[in-house]
Amino acid sequence: MSRPVRVCLVGPSLDILGGQAVAAERLRQRLQGLDGVTVDFLAVNPRLPGPLRLMQRVKYLRTVVTSIAYVTSLLLRAWRYDVLHVFSASYWSFLLAPTPAILIGRLFGRAVILNYRSGEADDHLTRHGKVALPVMRLASVIVTPSDYLVEVFARFGLPARAILNFVEMERFHHRERRTPCPRFFSNRNFETLYGVDDVIRAFGVVQASVPAAELTLVGDGSERPMLERLVRELGLRNVRLVGRVAPSDMPAQYEAADIYLNASRIDNMPQSILEAYASGTAVVTTDAGGIPFIVRQEQTGLMAPVGDWKALGEAALRLLTEPGLAFRLASAGFRECEAKYSGEANVLQWRALYQSLVQRERSAA
Repeated sequence: MSRPVRVCLVGPSLDILGGQAVAAERLRQRLQGLDGVTVDFLAVNPRLPGPLRLMQRVKYLRTVVTSIAYVTSLLLRAWRYDVLHVFSASYWSFLLAPTPAILIGRLFGRAVILNYRSGEADDHLTRHGKVALPVMRLASVIVTPSDYLVEVFARFGLPARAILNFVEMERFHHRERRTPCPRFFSNRNFETLYGVDDVIRAFGVVQASVPAAELTLVGDGSERPMLERLVRELGLRNVRLVGRVAPSDMPAQYEAADIYLNASRIDNMPQSILEAYASGTAVVTTDAGGIPFIVRQEQTGLMAPVGDWKALGEAALRLLTEPGLAFRLASAGFRECEAKYSGEANVLQWRALYQSLVQRERSAA
């Protein structure tokens, strides 16, 4: 092509510390300096200047003023780019963030990628399909981070393709744990769909047999008071709720642990599991959503049915009692992470998609 493709990533900034924000920032960093592409970022949660910033501290009012600022930014900037790469969650978030970007992008005749990343897609489209599906069909292409979501969209008549999440392997220290210590770790937000309460209950199963076991919970959310109360009610020891941790400090959390424990009830392709692989941490998880697409039972991790915290705890206990099991699973997970989820292959797929979309749009013009 005669000039680089101008791409704007549209998504939450790291002011909202979550999976979408981290994925957008990591992709932005990878794309910078890559031949054939220039990249910019437009936040769906822009910081307002001066006194207007105070309005973003008031519940409900902040939604209104932030949405106005966001849509205004889209109207002023969208025309400058060849491709709008729009990160998307579900429900109200879909209406407030991706929907304006798709509509305004198409208004200006720009290619729009809907990068849908929520494990709640099936429920979202079942309950709100009359609103969401027509908007999604306006996108030039729908891209998901897993084959699981490709299958979900196909059931609703929407073609999608997968470009898998990636792990910056160089950020994580891979440590072999031939004989794992009973140090458990989880880093999901403290919200119902992530089942952190079941992580605590599963850990209780472990600690009943291994009194010295430890659990570190990284994250925060509306369920924090309930989780703190549950720890007390179960009489658990050595449980730390450390709050939110910046992405730059997360590798140290994995390195300090030996077993990663996840109990999500709804999920897509959790980045945290891939990061556990990269760190050499053995994985025990529920089989929610797309997790069986990245965890192979008894090969790269152990899985239990969603909601069955007792089975989850018993699976975790196996890693401490069956010699060699944790090391075998963690080693296979690390090899798979290297082969399938490295950053270089991922970013080249994005560049190829950007270029093909621009060529298609120009041919159709």
